[in-house]
Amino acid sequence: MQYKASSLWGYSHMRRNYVVCVLGWIAGGLLLAAEPGVQVIDLNAQVQRQVVVDREAGQYLGHPTTCLLEDGQTILCVYPKGHGRGGIVYKRSADGGLTWSERLETPDSWATSREVPTLHRVVGSDGIKRLIMWSGLFPARLAVSEDDGLTWSELSTVGNWGGIVVMGFVERVGSPAGRYMAMFHDDGRFFTEQPNSQRVFTLYKTFSVDGGLTWSFPDPVFSSAEIHLCEPGCIRSPDGKRLAVLLRENARRKNSHIIFSEDEGLNWSEPKELPLELTGDRHIGRYAPDGRLFLSFRCRSPTDRVEERPFEGDWVGWVGTWDDLVTGAPGQYFVRLKDNLQGYDTAYPGLELLPDGTFVVTTYGHWDVAEEPYILSVQLRLGELDRMAGQPGTR
Repeated sequence: MQYKASSLWGYSHMRRNYVVCVLGWIAGGLLLAAEPGVQVIDLNAQVQRQVVVDREAGQYLGHPTTCLLEDGQTILCVYPKGHGRGGIVYKRSADGGLTWSERLETPDSWATSREVPTLHRVVGSDGIKRLIMWSGLFPARLAVSEDDGLTWSELSTVGNWGGIVVMGFVERVGSPAGRYMAMFHDDGRFFTEQPNSQRVFTLYKTFSVDGGLTWSFPDPVFSSAEIHLCEPGCIRSPDGKRLAVLLRENARRKNSHIIFSEDEGLNWSEPKELPLELTGDRHIGRYAPDGRLFLSFRCRSPTDRVEERPFEGDWVGWVGTWDDLVTGAPGQYFVRLKDNLQGYDTAYPGLELLPDGTFVVTTYGHWDVAEEPYILSVQLRLGELDRMAGQPGTR
């Protein structure tokens, strides 16, 4: 039997023109079959998966990123007290995200952050492991730790340039050791000290040859006033030879896009649209032990396709393969991680994979009616989704 989604549940984001088939309830998780192909799973009610990282009455907490250290258990998390702009809060988990420390002491300049902080592990050509944390707008600034986040430097200017959500990702590329590429975007307002009002979205790349301490002047990868491609998230192919970057389309005219590189980021293909199942904002992905991909992002559709999808405006995940990205296939599962109760204000996620195959996904959102957003973490394994879907696992 088929039902209109809105006739069965009171979810504000289950769109009325999206027809689903109820397959069953499993341990509080709702399994839906979507037309065509991809299976839809709702984990919103599975509170046993959810851990509150931080919450403060009356205070907006948003936009976290995370970094898993090499011990496979220590996760660091940074996020702003505010919508992008605001003092940076810093926490640590020593048990794979099950519990979190109190807020940790930070350098004075972290209180001056004006954009979403992003956290990355880098290794220099000298073999020294470092953590770097970016803070964007103009000028882009960087903080560094050489003791796994126990102590940090102040935020320091990187160059005479800036951008929005610097960086979308930082990826080890090519040789010699210590070479990294990062990407970000700008719409003309923050790349230089004097804003440009043309509203042309430009995707930029920048390289480091010293393990992330200094960075080249950014070069454009793609610019357009028609489609606004931004917030890049990078996935490397299983054989290590290709890079894919998934991109938000902020004009809301088209689906999200993807570009590919076969030369460690020096050159990139023309952007092409992703399927609707992968359309949204701020994609981040990791490979599961079985080789499948899990991606986390915000469900945000083109304006003329909003009514086609469940979970619009919510925090979602996608399970598929590298080949799905290459061919534009819809993937295996489309998963709601948590119902966001206010518009689209959610899901700038951190995503880590623990040694036992558990994904730890962390983001902010409006999880309670009439309350400020706060930081929540969800844990899952792909085998659990397979059991819910009655599938054998890898395809």
